[in-house]
Amino acid sequence: MSNRYLQSLRVLSSAAVLVANLFTLPAAAAQAGVTRTDLQRHDLSTPGREAVQVRVDLAPGVAFGRHTHPGEEIIYVLAGAIEYDVEGKPPVTLKAGDVLFIPAGTVHAAKNVGQDAASELATYIVAKDKPLLTLAK
Repeated sequence: MSNRYLQSLRVLSSAAVLVANLFTLPAAAAQAGVTRTDLQRHDLSTPGREAVQVRVDLAPGVAFGRHTHPGEEIIYVLAGAIEYDVEGKPPVTLKAGDVLFIPAGTVHAAKNVGQDAASELATYIVAKDKPLLTLAK
């Protein structure tokens, strides 16, 4: 195969993954009281991996159900009190300034347990060819 053909195939494959993510993530994340704001997305030096940062805002009492990511998630709580339920561990409530590491593929959920809005900065180190978020069954 020619180099030009392979480059075209890579571009089309990347576009297909991007479109799949655009349709999958909003559908999975579209929930009343939950706002996800994409901040940045960059390729890493490891082929097929990328870093993604998202701000997640939760209204008081709102929970984001059980889900997984195709890579690691590093959480920094910006505001409020969020209870994290990570499979295999007891639930933990974190407040502004607290951090949490969630291993790749681990089922987890989050709930704003405070009286005010809560926010987190989520940093994902993930495979580029998979949806960023998959709801657990």
